[in-house]
Amino acid sequence: MPEPITEQAERVLTLWQGSWVAALAVGILVWGLIIWTLIFHRKRSEQLPPQVRYNMPIEALYTVLPIVIIAVLFYFTARDQTYLMETDEPADVNVNVNAFQWSWEFVYEGEQDVNGEVVSVAGIPGDDPTLVIPNDSVIHFDLESPDVIHSFWIPAFVFKMDVIPGQPNEFQVKVNPDVEGEFAGRCAELCGVDHSRMLFNVRVVSPEEYEQWLEEQKQNPEESPEELEAPEGDPNQPAEGAQEQGLEEGRGEEAGQEPALDQPNDPGANEEDGQQ
Repeated sequence: MPEPITEQAERVLTLWQGSWVAALAVGILVWGLIIWTLIFHRKRSEQLPPQVRYNMPIEALYTVLPIVIIAVLFYFTARDQTYLMETDEPADVNVNVNAFQWSWEFVYEGEQDVNGEVVSVAGIPGDDPTLVIPNDSVIHFDLESPDVIHSFWIPAFVFKMDVIPGQPNEFQVKVNPDVEGEFAGRCAELCGVDHSRMLFNVRVVSPEEYEQWLEEQKQNPEESPEELEAPEGDPNQPAEGAQEQGLEEGRGEEAGQEPALDQPNDPGANEEDGQQ
């Protein structure tokens, strides 16, 4: 398991480890009974052993024991789920997570740049965005998707949540005070052809470094993914559509076809049009 970097992640890891301990204990009990039966109740002769219809103590045991185990696991799961879904504590940073095919946009709610726009970081497939958050802080995430179901997963959070169109989800975490560094993030729900490239980075910094980074973003806002993808136009070059039209006209002339546009410099052609 990855090293947990939030208080909530530590709770998830504890629940996970406790579940494995319980499963291992049940496994040891079952394996022990199987081995005991194979050794001490193997066939010794052709004589049929005494037959019984039922054994009340054993039947009561294998009915009650699973109920107890499930009840205990259910209790701890419900308790920790309630804790993980709590969003009552005021957050230090609010991030709107927009998941789309096939990248991410992180919008820092309440923070505006010099252009009056909300500070945001967005990516495209192959150009992963970076989510910057401060340590020793409460981070609130609002999750939305405009197209299909995605899943917001940061393995170091030991937690993931689906991003469902038309169904906003939310959760928040308290980042541990001694955590700094780079962490991976990804989509954990098969969402289309470029699902494997729907990645992002998480950078955890000190609150002072976060404020410095935020001020830099306000003074030098990042370009949107559309602007990054759009090629810069050259005023000295014809537009792509005009180039294609010229190629089509050239092909028509080579094939002996009439050009698509009128030829005003050809008086003979005009006279024929008038006679017709």
